[in-house]
Amino acid sequence: MAPLRFAANLDWLFTERPALPERLEAAARAGFRAAELPEPYAWDPALLRRAADRAGLALVLINTPPGDRDKGEKGLGAVPGRQAAFREGLALAVKYAKALGCLRIHLMAGRVPAGTERTAMAPEMEATFIENLRYAADILAQEDMTGLLEPMNSRITDPRYFLTTSHQAAAILEKVGRPNLWLQLDIFHCQIMNGNLTQTLKTYFPLIGHIQIGQVPGRHEPDSPGEVNFPYLFQLLESLGYEGYVGCEYTPQGDTLEGLGWLHAYWESRGWQQRWW
Repeated sequence: MAPLRFAANLDWLFTERPALPERLEAAARAGFRAAELPEPYAWDPALLRRAADRAGLALVLINTPPGDRDKGEKGLGAVPGRQAAFREGLALAVKYAKALGCLRIHLMAGRVPAGTERTAMAPEMEATFIENLRYAADILAQEDMTGLLEPMNSRITDPRYFLTTSHQAAAILEKVGRPNLWLQLDIFHCQIMNGNLTQTLKTYFPLIGHIQIGQVPGRHEPDSPGEVNFPYLFQLLESLGYEGYVGCEYTPQGDTLEGLGWLHAYWESRGWQQRWW
């Protein structure tokens, strides 16, 4: 069984350094060989690519732009009436992904519009999402890229986010019917909404294109106190033959580097001779 490949999410890790190029360097010095850049859009992509290349990091995931944050938007994929803005954002994401050498884009679904009820909006939002996902899949196919759908929990993180469970995402993927769209399964969100992680991972494993981790309920390091037995889950993913990346999307309890003992222990247990500073 091959060891798992971990990617540092640089919106969450190494925030002791304000600049993304510095975070890329810090992630590499900590032993990472890959990174997620959820929102790279404030930076010149060529600058980020050079920094990643110098550090020896693969850039493995970006998000589509969130939309108008001042209006409370958090993605546009399922938001009725925002199809044109979604397409503009997708074009920008593809431009960045090409420049960064990144082959995966998280297609953010977005929130149920303020002042409306989730149940009432669900049919229209699903239809909008399916329309936008088919469009996105065709665009991404031209670049040999993959689109990802990530359910986010509505119990702690975002009560209005549209896509909330693996079951909902799988049903939408089936309706869209495009081979280059996959499930992005975040263990933190999945445990809160679904629980039963073993069966959930086994059931949806054929659809999973990317995984992210964070302990529940604090969303800290995997070895922090919480509900999830990560050593067991890592072994499960290995036994299932998972070959994608595992994104480290959590809030360190203190200094990022000091909190990476869990990762060092994983590498040592798998016989890896990683760099470690």
